[in-house]
Amino acid sequence: MSAALTDGLSLLLFRLHSGRLLGINLLKVNEIIPCPTLTKLPNRHPHVRGVATLRGAPLNVIDLARAVGEQGGNDSQEGCLIVTALSRSRQALHVKSVERIVQCATSDVRPPPKGTGARAFITGVTQIDGTIVQVLDIEKVLHEIAPVLPEELDEQQLTRSERNLIEGCRVLVVDDSHVALQQTLITLRKLGLECQAVRSAAAALQLLLDEEAAGTPIEVLVSDIEMPEMDGYSLVSEIRQRPSIAHTYVLLHTSLDSTMNTARAHSVGANDVLTKFSAVDLSQALVRACKRVAETAANA
Repeated sequence: MSAALTDGLSLLLFRLHSGRLLGINLLKVNEIIPCPTLTKLPNRHPHVRGVATLRGAPLNVIDLARAVGEQGGNDSQEGCLIVTALSRSRQALHVKSVERIVQCATSDVRPPPKGTGARAFITGVTQIDGTIVQVLDIEKVLHEIAPVLPEELDEQQLTRSERNLIEGCRVLVVDDSHVALQQTLITLRKLGLECQAVRSAAAALQLLLDEEAAGTPIEVLVSDIEMPEMDGYSLVSEIRQRPSIAHTYVLLHTSLDSTMNTARAHSVGANDVLTKFSAVDLSQALVRACKRVAETAANA
């Protein structure tokens, strides 16, 4: 697959009550609906407006403006809901209005400016028709409301031989989300892995090359897909085009539904794809990765 095809990003543009323009990856959006009557629950989080019923299923409705530190709308049924699906869950974001869907290149999405601060709730910025658009960090929004604690790994979930296998594997993790990066690192370290971590695809590519040149090659890369400047698909393509590191086993670890990304991931050369976040599934994926690495080394 060409770089041009792997570098595309569809953004749904919407506005908060302040007029702030934001974008969200269209792959994270299920549907857009008018705000229905909400059921107010006692002791709910202050950023949760209530619960909507969508085709018989309950759905938490997050007041996105309040969640990112702005003044939200009133309690009427104004605005609309963006129903999202990511990291194995569904929720609705209450916003003032939805504008349109636009196409842009991942390479045109820049990291947040330095000094933006941890409360910015954005993963990047880009320009659409001369207007600055901030890309929402929905994972951070959800974590602030309901933190996802890593699952406890049962000692019996992996055999002794599997543990011995993965403990000898050198792993690099890349994710632009601090929350997701820490979740992954906690799990890998509980498995006894010595792993390195970076926050961008460019940094990951450079570290792979540096470690290979130093004679300490990284065997497994666990990479996010949605990252500014260079996404996970483009990173895999770059790796496969460089003979010195082309052998690296790549697991794409994404908050997007993995069933939607498997074909594309394999087409650019990824070995596996997994939806965040399950410590058990991640540990099994690492076992598969390290088995492949060991088999490749034995046949070399």
